[in-house]
Amino acid sequence: MIGVIGIVVSLMLLMYLAYRGITVLVLAPILAIFAALMSGGASAHVMATYTEIFMKAFAGYAQKYFPVFMLGAIFGKIMDDTGSAKSIAHFIAKKLGKDKAILAVALSCSILTYGGVSMFVVAFAIYPIAVSLFREADIPKRLIPGSIAVGSFGFTMTALPGSPQIQNAIPMPYFGTDAYAAPVLGLIASAIMLGASMMWLTHRANKAKKAGEGYGDHLNENVTDMDISKLPSVGISIIPIILVLVLNFVISKYFFGSSTYDASYLSEYATKLSKVSGMWSLIIALVISILVAIILNIKRLKDVKKSCNQGAIGSLLAIINTSSEVGYGNVIKSLAAFAIVKNAMLGISSNPLIAEAISCNVLAGITGSASGGMAIALSVLGKQYLEMANAAGINPQVLHRIATIACGGFDSLPHNGAVITLLGICQLTHKESYKDIGIVSVLIPIGTLVIILILASLGIQA
Repeated sequence: MIGVIGIVVSLMLLMYLAYRGITVLVLAPILAIFAALMSGGASAHVMATYTEIFMKAFAGYAQKYFPVFMLGAIFGKIMDDTGSAKSIAHFIAKKLGKDKAILAVALSCSILTYGGVSMFVVAFAIYPIAVSLFREADIPKRLIPGSIAVGSFGFTMTALPGSPQIQNAIPMPYFGTDAYAAPVLGLIASAIMLGASMMWLTHRANKAKKAGEGYGDHLNENVTDMDISKLPSVGISIIPIILVLVLNFVISKYFFGSSTYDASYLSEYATKLSKVSGMWSLIIALVISILVAIILNIKRLKDVKKSCNQGAIGSLLAIINTSSEVGYGNVIKSLAAFAIVKNAMLGISSNPLIAEAISCNVLAGITGSASGGMAIALSVLGKQYLEMANAAGINPQVLHRIATIACGGFDSLPHNGAVITLLGICQLTHKESYKDIGIVSVLIPIGTLVIILILASLGIQA
């Protein structure tokens, strides 16, 4: 019982101290060892726990996912430095007009995120355009973070089939799936999230208008008008994004997915094609798209080497943070007391979809990270969920899609790093804007998850 208390206290401390600003790089190993000691581990085992369990899991996760983190960050940096991200956003804003400012911002973020650009790059690129649109339409600035959140860490991150975001890549090795897993359920979830979010934000804007509240006075916004003439055309800008999606689909379905592809050599590497094909397809698609983006914009890129270096270096903190959380989860998994916690989590429901949805959501909330929470849940319980699903005749693709949608719920609680960064970019506070962020990135995704679980339980398996 003391061991279980140690695990729970460790998790609560992880959430609280992360919210207080202490990096997970420090917290994860310390709190993992704390839980191990509370579970009865002798002090002589501390170093073994750290080097043989924590660091091995850390290294294993980094080995598996670092290419996607790095290539995604480089791609996003190239799209930002070339002006391609701003060009796409400006085109959408111009076509929709100022009376559709909220939708323009949400769609701009959605297209960029769905194309593989990271949330942080999207927020920085879209914010100046959002300020211009909201100011012209006289919509309260406090609604900008919510509008960006809809597209940047909403349905394109978790639900839309084919998304190259890391949240959609993590389940692949566990379930032998690809980025387009359960497309019908994914499309339904995406439509619900986008539709409900737009209804909420439009309602909030109309309510503010009736109350006589406009954009407001905001000093030191440091937003300069863009020189549109220096941006690439929207056609040139959108090509790399389309390439990521098309190449990922074609390579996964018609190259590695072809019966003519001989993958027998993989037995020498103690793996099989279903475990790696999804990741390989995404890596190849990103590499080609980065090269095409550079070639198309070679005259606009001031320093190709610098853009690539900054993108690669910028990916390190994200992958190391998530790897630390996975290391933490594997230490917890190794404890004798975890058998009680594990049985409790698996016993939540005999339906593996419900059990998986709850564990991913709760752990994402505790860690303040969608990818971190899902990575812990699947590294600890993914094998059991797959066995339960196979026994129940549930398509592993559904497990994949439920996991991704679930991780995008409680992850956006106030202590989430992306939420804090977004508010910082917009120069707004939790008090001013978190309510709307919470509705569109916590409550609506959780409501959507419930609907998708019902549909999956009724037999929709694709």
